[in-house]
Amino acid sequence: MTTSEFVRYSVAGGVATIELARADKKNALTIEMYHAIAAGLRSAGDDPEVRAIVVQGQPGIFCAGNDLTDFLERPLAGRTGTLSPFMLAFFECEKPIVAAVTGPAVGVGVTMLLHCDLVYLADRARLSIPFVALGLVPEFGSSLLLPRLLGPARVAEKLYLGEPIEPAEAVACGIATAVVPADEVVARAQAAAQRITRLPPAAVRATKHLLRAPDRERLVAVATTETQALAERLGSAEAREALAAFLEKRPPKFSA
Repeated sequence: MTTSEFVRYSVAGGVATIELARADKKNALTIEMYHAIAAGLRSAGDDPEVRAIVVQGQPGIFCAGNDLTDFLERPLAGRTGTLSPFMLAFFECEKPIVAAVTGPAVGVGVTMLLHCDLVYLADRARLSIPFVALGLVPEFGSSLLLPRLLGPARVAEKLYLGEPIEPAEAVACGIATAVVPADEVVARAQAAAQRITRLPPAAVRATKHLLRAPDRERLVAVATTETQALAERLGSAEAREALAAFLEKRPPKFSA
C-alpha cells in the first residue's frame, strides 16, 4: 500500500486501524496523506482477515482539514476535478468504518465522517466546515448530505458564518453515533469495531451495501460536481487571497 510517515496502518484482531499521525500540524492532510488513507482503506477491504476499520487521530487531535500550505503550493496537483482515490476508497469500502474523533475536526475532517458507519466524538470535539471563508466550496458529497441531516438553514449558518457543529448537535442530527469522554473515544471505537468482527461478515457487508446503495449514484454525481467546482475555486484569485490571509493571520481583501 502507499505509505506516509503521517498515516499509520495496522491490523489486530480483525480490525484495521488507520491513524492520522501528524500531531504538530493537527493532522492537516497533504496529498501524500490522502493517498495513504485511501491505500489503507483498500488494503483493509482486500484483506479477508479484516472485518472492520477504525480511523483515528491522537489524543485531543482528529483532523484540521487540508494542509493549506499544500493547497497554495500545489493547487491543482491531484485536484483536477475528478473524484480522488481518497473519495473513491470511502465510497467503495464494503466493510464498516468506525471513526474515533478525539478532538476538533475541520473541513474534510468533518466530511469524511459522513462516509463512516459509526462515529464516536470526544465531548470537547467541535466540527467546523469553513469552506466559504477560505474561498472554497463544500466537497465529498457534503452539499447533498449535510442539508439532509441538519436542514438547509442550519447548514447555511455553518458554511457562511463558520458556526461549529457541537458534539450533542452532531449526535442529534445523525452525523455522530455518541459523545464520549475524550480519554475514552478510541477505546469505544475499537470496542465497537471488535464487536463487528464477531458478526457474520457477509451479512455485515450486505447490510452496509443496502444502507448506502440508494444514494450511491447520486452521491458520486454530486461529489464529482463539487470536486469540479473546488478545482475551479482553487485556481481563483479569491481563494488564493483567502488562503494566504488565513496563513498570514490577516483580514482578507476581496475585490467585487
